[in-house]
Amino acid sequence: MPIAHEFKYLKAKSLKNAFALMEKHPNYQVLAGGTDLICAIKEGMISPEAVIDIKGLKGLSKIKLSNGELSIGSLVSYSEIIESRTIKSYFPLLKEAAEKVASCGIRNRATMVGNICSAVPCLDAGAPLMVYEATVVVEGKDGERLIPIKEWFVGPRKTSLKAGEIVKEVRIKEPALKHGIAYDKLSRYEGEDLAQATVAVYLDEQNNYRISFGSVAPVPVRASSIENLLNGKALSAELIAQAKILVAQEISPITDIRATKEFRLHMCEVMMERSLKRAQMMLGGK
Repeated sequence: MPIAHEFKYLKAKSLKNAFALMEKHPNYQVLAGGTDLICAIKEGMISPEAVIDIKGLKGLSKIKLSNGELSIGSLVSYSEIIESRTIKSYFPLLKEAAEKVASCGIRNRATMVGNICSAVPCLDAGAPLMVYEATVVVEGKDGERLIPIKEWFVGPRKTSLKAGEIVKEVRIKEPALKHGIAYDKLSRYEGEDLAQATVAVYLDEQNNYRISFGSVAPVPVRASSIENLLNGKALSAELIAQAKILVAQEISPITDIRATKEFRLHMCEVMMERSLKRAQMMLGGK
């Protein structure tokens, strides 16, 4: 499908220049990877007056671990996340989730920050960042803001980002305790299919649990009632059975072209059980 909408293409020379361009062209969209943006323009979902390209801006392409905190710049692609030794060693849930994003061609282009900025309910990055309790760092002409990931998503395709701001990076603190993780994604086939449901699980050596679901609610959700049930307890078949009963309280799946709400609910129960067991095995070194 060709792009029928005309717009100005503007290449930002710096963040300061990008802010000036956004002020001059209020009906703008920011281009990083562009895998979501171009599709949205093609399909007529958005009609920007200007597209502001921030690729190549200094400091936005880094993956850095410093003083126990990971920084992932807004221009870092999913392929770079997969290839990062730092992420593989310290934040393997991000690597596991990134490997399930679309196809190699898309992963080479798409950015994790662009994914959370699109804020579509079926985004891949939401659940992993929720269990890692990430922080989104944004900047505008008035300075910098730090937004907890739980406050970032405010609705389908809606975030806490304000007009005139750009996401600089995502920050994640290194977990203090030994832990296991697991990520599962339900789709109809391998490749570029969108998620029908996702689940991310974190379990540490003190039996603290973090669980998040994606693609089964307007925004990614932390399963607080399930976490409260599990926290402080060793995983068992009986405990998992109790947790599965609570899944319906945490998610609100819909029926669409990809799956029915009943199927999504059932598979979230199945995937959560699988992920809890995998996280437990990883924690135990098995």
